[in-house]
Amino acid sequence: MTTTAVTANAATPPRSPKALSAARRRRLLQPSGFIWIAPALVLSAGLVYMCIAYTLYVSTLDWNGVSPNPDNVGLGNYLKLLQDRVFWLTLQHTLVFFVFSFGVQTVLGLLFAVLLHSKVRLASVYKVIIFLPVVLAPAIMAPVFRNLFASNGQFNQILEAVGLGFLAQPWLAQSSTAMFVLVVMNIWHSTGFTFILYYSAMGQIEPEIIEAARIDGAGNLSVLWHVIVPGVRGTMFALATLAVIGTLKLFDIPYLVTLGGPNYATEFLGTFIYRQTVPLGYVGYGAALSIALLFLALTLSVILNLRGREKRHKTMNIEAAGIGLGGKQ
Repeated sequence: MTTTAVTANAATPPRSPKALSAARRRRLLQPSGFIWIAPALVLSAGLVYMCIAYTLYVSTLDWNGVSPNPDNVGLGNYLKLLQDRVFWLTLQHTLVFFVFSFGVQTVLGLLFAVLLHSKVRLASVYKVIIFLPVVLAPAIMAPVFRNLFASNGQFNQILEAVGLGFLAQPWLAQSSTAMFVLVVMNIWHSTGFTFILYYSAMGQIEPEIIEAARIDGAGNLSVLWHVIVPGVRGTMFALATLAVIGTLKLFDIPYLVTLGGPNYATEFLGTFIYRQTVPLGYVGYGAALSIALLFLALTLSVILNLRGREKRHKTMNIEAAGIGLGGKQ
């Protein structure tokens, strides 16, 4: 059979250059996978990247959005941005909001995932209860939290009922406590999403690893810190990336609850861009703020992804070294 195949190949004459070029043309004319991604590519390039390019152009103008003859100011809006006290205040608020929200969500989400991975009665009911706030729109939650933390709201009434009336205060009406309300609202709204991702990531950890750790005498905290946390580290970095981007473009929660006040105490980049662009009509400056937001989101996302990749490589190297040492022994 081998001799026959060799003879047949040898008997096949080489194809002429014209035949090869015709075959290439036929391959090019044949439908390919590009046809299926073309609509998404056109949508992405046409709506996303063209809008970014147009926003970048508008950021160089002194324009109110309706004037037919805007003035080109070059980098003037960006210089104004760097000197704007409120802009730096929004970055400070973004950092505080991210640190407290993400930190508490991580602890609560991981704790709920660990508890519900153990043998708990009515675990399905608890999962629904924890995840339910995620599906509620901020427009529904905002009136509830405004009433809850009002001067005569239910939170102050609870404090008075348990003998802590001296802690009652107008939570949303003063700069020192308004941010606290937004953080609490975001934690209540987003912890369910964090819990679901951690719960799924824990399902990928081999039970034999946990059993081996317990056989070696590891307690619950030791198993949690040395086995479960490294096992969900990739999910943790993914959640951190999503939290950074979500915090940078945060708009609905502060706008619906506090309108960015009082006295810019809960102003974020999203609300500041809206305030400059729509009510005040500084469209060029609002576009410059939008480009700054995009730059910050991309930069922080890249840093977090690179950091997560380094952590994964270190973990793989440590595991490989351990395997090597085990083979030598």
